Amino acid sequence: MNERETLKVNKEGHLEIGGADCVALAKQFGTPLYVFDEAYIRSMMRIYRDTIAEEYGGRGLVLYASKAFSCKAMYVIANEEGLGADVVSGGELYTALEAGFPAEKIYFHGNNKLPAEITYALDAKIGCFVVDSAEEADFLDAEAAKRGITQDVMLRINPGVEAHTHAFVQTATPDSKFGFSVHNGTAEEMTRHILQKKHLRLLGYHSHIGSQIFEKQSFVLAVEKVLSFAAEIKKKYDFEPEAINMGGGFGIWYTDEDNKLPAGGYRGYLSALISAVKEQCRALSLAEPRILIEPGRSIVGEAGITLYTVGAIKEIPGLRKYVAIDGGMFDNPRYCLYQSKYTAVLANRAAERPTELVSLAGKCCESGDLIGVNMALPKAERGDIVAVLSTGAYNYSMASNYNRNLIPPAVLVKGGKAEYIIRPQRYEDLVRFDVIPDSLK
Repeated sequence: MNERETLKVNKEGHLEIGGADCVALAKQFGTPLYVFDEAYIRSMMRIYRDTIAEEYGGRGLVLYASKAFSCKAMYVIANEEGLGADVVSGGELYTALEAGFPAEKIYFHGNNKLPAEITYALDAKIGCFVVDSAEEADFLDAEAAKRGITQDVMLRINPGVEAHTHAFVQTATPDSKFGFSVHNGTAEEMTRHILQKKHLRLLGYHSHIGSQIFEKQSFVLAVEKVLSFAAEIKKKYDFEPEAINMGGGFGIWYTDEDNKLPAGGYRGYLSALISAVKEQCRALSLAEPRILIEPGRSIVGEAGITLYTVGAIKEIPGLRKYVAIDGGMFDNPRYCLYQSKYTAVLANRAAERPTELVSLAGKCCESGDLIGVNMALPKAERGDIVAVLSTGAYNYSMASNYNRNLIPPAVLVKGGKAEYIIRPQRYEDLVRFDVIPDSLK
């Protein structure tokens, strides 16, 4: 098992997270259960925040990418650690505001923000919109005019760099529903369009090149492309960006196929990005802009695990062995969607070595309802507690009530003690919005 600081095997042979015994957590809160280590979350936030402070004089802001895991407690922690927030829906915005998060530190993303979401965000006086269409810019300008304000915006652009895991490529015409290409002229066109708006103030440019990235050079290249574009715009329109947002995408460990980065590794990502900004600005005679980044997965991904209880076990000789759990695609759809790989441990027998490869099967009425295949485990028995590691990001966020299963609760662990941050659903919650029309009565 590839352990990180928050995970260890205790003297009882049980898996611990943040000092809490996972077997005891399963007994206290039931399973399935999402578990998050607060200290780990805060340590990752501080790495990014402190690197900008120390290496760039604090001229920037770390925005927590809400889509990785959004709940009130996360916004409280992010605010306490001095972060801003990146939201991508009215629901995420509402959650942040309900948690008391300062609106001026909220940035609103999305390729198709709804009119109601835009007006809600304007009335909440959020800090900035990341514009992703001409129609959005027009609507924002008109609504800002009605309110007698000038709204800060950034423009999302595609610099022609795509990155994923250990590889990155350059492409002249990236195909994406997000942003505007610097290569085909649409990014310049949109810059001019926004600069002509009386009630919008363009702060600069936003770029996000991919996810689960382990190659620092991809971020460096993206900075070079963004600032080269900015230099061209400066010559033509006398506009210079006050800020650039280089997005997120920093990779995390899921299995031993991935790099296991120490804390310094994440500092290295940001250090390389900051150095590239300084060098390019000198070379292109640009003023150094504020730097914004949007880590999400790297903050909560490895901070979270999911606990399950083993149920039915079915072995098909010569084919595979299914170990069924009380969760499934309704609490983690990532294998079904992307064939994502995870590492699993028997939390109640964590010191035992794996002896077989199994398919971890969910309880949904779908053949494809799997958490993973060829997962190494000791021989599992009914009642064992399975911990699936690195499930803090995009698990609860993508959960559903498929088959009318209940979305699991979540607890936050600190110093060995756990508290709910998301309470358990009840069957009554599943029918809360059901209506039987009069014609059926």
